[in-house]
Amino acid sequence: MGLPRKLLGEGEHVEVQVRTHAKKLIPAALLFILLAAAVGFGCALVPADMTPIGQYVVIVVGLVLWIWWCLVPFLRWRTTTYTITNRRVITRTGIVAKTGTDLPLVRVNDVSYDRSLTDRILGCGTLRIQTAGRTAPSSWTTCRRSGECI
Repeated sequence: MGLPRKLLGEGEHVEVQVRTHAKKLIPAALLFILLAAAVGFGCALVPADMTPIGQYVVIVVGLVLWIWWCLVPFLRWRTTTYTITNRRVITRTGIVAKTGTDLPLVRVNDVSYDRSLTDRILGCGTLRIQTAGRTAPSSWTTCRRSGECI
């Protein structure tokens, strides 16, 4: 999960590196369970004269939906990182094509956070950073590995 050293300037070092909290994966996990049940039920409903071709069709449709509803959200979560160095805040995201944002710390105007009861139970929170020149604050729901929220 490390940020390559070539992306850091001279004298710059990583203070904190995190990704979005795993609670973002709960909908995908629930969809996976429902999809598995639906594929099993769909395969059982295929008439005897349509087997095994009908079952293969149900499985292929289930596989395509699994990729779209479960795998892609997981890969988005896995490839999104937030890094705070001693000079800037770096956001990197992207499965195939990578995009990123660098926010210099000297341009930060406002930092705010909120933690709902659910966030407190899960050990996470939402951090908002407002910088000069940006109209909307950058917002992340994340926590440190040790469980302390940023």
